[in-house]
Amino acid sequence: MELEAAIRTRRSAHRLIEPAPSDQEFTELVGWAATAPDHGHLRPWRWILVRGDSRTALGEAFASGAPDAEAVRREGRKPQRAPLLATLVFAPRRNHRVPDWEQLAASSAMVNSLMLLLHDRGFGSMWRTGSSVDSAGTRCLLELAPHERLIGWLYIGSPDPTRRSVPRSPVPVDSRISLFTAPPDQAGAAQPPAEMIRSCP
Repeated sequence: MELEAAIRTRRSAHRLIEPAPSDQEFTELVGWAATAPDHGHLRPWRWILVRGDSRTALGEAFASGAPDAEAVRREGRKPQRAPLLATLVFAPRRNHRVPDWEQLAASSAMVNSLMLLLHDRGFGSMWRTGSSVDSAGTRCLLELAPHERLIGWLYIGSPDPTRRSVPRSPVPVDSRISLFTAPPDQAGAAQPPAEMIRSCP
């Protein structure tokens, strides 16, 4: 699949079925996705793959902080929506010259590349977050270190052929794109780059 076609046709899949990529295939795809921009080449993340019966344990952790019986049932069923839940743990390098926000941006760029690679191989995926990322029960189950953060799950599998994908047009973004023009000097000529630097109040 051409890159442009992958970007135009990828959609989040709400219900996914077997097969999902094997551990080996997932590792291969992450290796390619990790070529996304990453200042300092820190790889400030790690993955925890959850499959099979382990999804039930994860669902129980999701439900551990639910306020009522209905929420417990709803949260407990969430991990069953896909055969593979790839858990992304943000593990920033502390006290590094590359700030945390930039390390998080690198992790997000890697995930976007991974979703396109999965789509290219015929897999579906959906990025899910929610209150479970801050759940003490979930953090305990997955044995996160104090400085690590859960930033979501990539639900992965094969698209359900009984669910029709709705095509969408490109998102209109023209109002969010503008052209910066350097201010002219007093003579009306464009200022040289060294003189364009100015302080903002």
